[in-house]
Amino acid sequence: MKKRLTITHFKKMKQESKPISVLTAYDFPSAKLAEEAGIDIILVGDSLGNVVLGYDTTIPVTIEDIVYHTRAVARGAQQTFIVADMPFMSYGVSREATMRGAARIMQEGGAQAVKLEGGVEIASDVAALVKAGIPVMGHIGLTPQSVHQLGGYKVQGKLEADAERLVQDAKALEEAGAFSIVLELVTEELAAYISGEVAIPIIGIGAGRGCDGQVLVYHDILQYASPYFEKKFVKTYADIGTTIRTAIENYVSDVKSGVFPQEEHVFGAQAGTIGALYGGEARKGKDADDGQLAARGKEVPLT
Repeated sequence: MKKRLTITHFKKMKQESKPISVLTAYDFPSAKLAEEAGIDIILVGDSLGNVVLGYDTTIPVTIEDIVYHTRAVARGAQQTFIVADMPFMSYGVSREATMRGAARIMQEGGAQAVKLEGGVEIASDVAALVKAGIPVMGHIGLTPQSVHQLGGYKVQGKLEADAERLVQDAKALEEAGAFSIVLELVTEELAAYISGEVAIPIIGIGAGRGCDGQVLVYHDILQYASPYFEKKFVKTYADIGTTIRTAIENYVSDVKSGVFPQEEHVFGAQAGTIGALYGGEARKGKDADDGQLAARGKEVPLT
């Protein structure tokens, strides 16, 4: 049986240059499949707002949403380290709100860690959570919860001032006790530099080959969406969206044409069962029908 990794394992993997694999998941079957495939970390990201709940951004996602989906993931991946996002405005407002939100995700959701977006400005929150015994993964670079402030989904760290800010953010998160940091949509050179400047694992998404691990969204690597929009930093491993759509189209066609259900899809009754429900002439007719069913070998178990 697979053994769940810990934050100690992840730090050792960085030291030994063993890449860390991370994938999002938002429900029981997805989590179970990811675990069976050998993923190191499952992230219940607030990206569920985009790919599962149909929002344009992650901002509408609530603590209740995260707890609900994390609970389902925890049931499906009982031997995998699970990190869950703290959603927009659930931290950085007050220390009490931050602690209560993280506690709910851990206690009710069953996560092993939480993830917060931001750097220097949230370092004190990270430190408080770590002090309370809650492992924290940081997230800097493109931070989707701040997409409006950033002016859209743009590559971060191209300018010297921005690059220096991200380096300081990473160091602040490490000092606060974060066990890992997601670095999203930054230049490859900067990501590699940051990874070399901190002792904790840097998990990249659109951050190039110099990171200590990679994370992608479940629905992206499988093209499980309609329509699906190509992303430069994503490698597609299957086109599940087309497969699902085609399968459903075939089902609709079979139902409309009467092709489904067929002989092998139906259950028969023992002789006399249907007829026993009626009396008089109606019963005779039903008994005859029942007999024909039995003669055709229609009796099958229900299990």
